[in-house]
Amino acid sequence: MKAKLADGLKIADSLIHGMGCFATTPFARWQKIAEYTGEKITNAEARRRGRRRILRICGIDDRWSLDGSRGGNGTHYINHSCSPNSFTRMLYGHLIFFALRDIEPDEEITIDYGETLHPDTKKCICGAGNCRGTINKI
Repeated sequence: MKAKLADGLKIADSLIHGMGCFATTPFARWQKIAEYTGEKITNAEARRRGRRRILRICGIDDRWSLDGSRGGNGTHYINHSCSPNSFTRMLYGHLIFFALRDIEPDEEITIDYGETLHPDTKKCICGAGNCRGTINKI
């Protein structure tokens, strides 16, 4: 069964990369956007899956990750930007996206991935004026 798209979000073509996650309603600064959902897998399984396909996997602690491509709610389409408009916080085992600043309807939701399963040489294509050139902070 496919998971329901999180309220206030839609998936559409992204100018950053492939598909992106966009606001359908305004989000005020510090407002909760959505929770990252998906299949709970071990980090070893995340590394195995990451070698075979596009990554839609987010680590939640030193043992577990979530694969948003399996049962996700659309938040797995949130693209990286070196100048993001959202951030995450882990609250009681749940990874929550919050607005870093006011976000308008039809604006793409972005986050600075910081550290990923991608190699440190993975180029960033976010197009931000302050782009550091790589997805991972190195």
